[in-house]
Amino acid sequence: MSEAKFSKLLDYETLKQQFGDADDQATQQNTLKQKPTFDSEERLFDTPDDEKKKPGLTGSRLRSYAFAVLTRKEYAKAELIEKLCLYAEDRDEVLELVEELSRENYQSDQRVAETMLSSQKRKGKGPNQIKIKLKNKKVDTALIAEELKETDWVQQAYALKVKKYGAEVTKDPKLKAKQIRFLMYRGFEMDTIIKAINRKVED
Repeated sequence: MSEAKFSKLLDYETLKQQFGDADDQATQQNTLKQKPTFDSEERLFDTPDDEKKKPGLTGSRLRSYAFAVLTRKEYAKAELIEKLCLYAEDRDEVLELVEELSRENYQSDQRVAETMLSSQKRKGKGPNQIKIKLKNKKVDTALIAEELKETDWVQQAYALKVKKYGAEVTKDPKLKAKQIRFLMYRGFEMDTIIKAINRKVED
């Protein structure tokens, strides 16, 4: 038998690729036997029904939890409802409780709005940012309408501009555009921004 014919009959590498070594086959079979099926994997990671259940607070326990939550920080009404519903048995009971807490002034959207205004002003944020944050908390911005009007937003924006870019009024269009973007990102209105970046020290 020629070498050419012999190599065709015993092409070991091809046979190995198609069928694998005997040892490899045994290893694969053992692995398949040991590997859990999809269903068994699901059972391994299944959470027992008892662990999925909420605590189911009601009555005095729910009320005590609500007071504990409110002593840590101010919550908007919508926020408090959602937080309590995570642990309460009945959403209707939560709604009734939160309404009572609001009437008794334990919970107050007014205080939440005023606190938000004060903290955001200290952080150098403008009225647009404050309104967005209140909206996210589902708090009516009308609660602080007067405070928003009475705030000198030009002075607020000017102080930020001076802190970051100095007091000089720039004539460079690129730098001016950069200052405008900076103050817009902070939440100031365009007319406020223009006044702030053009304000001179003596003004």
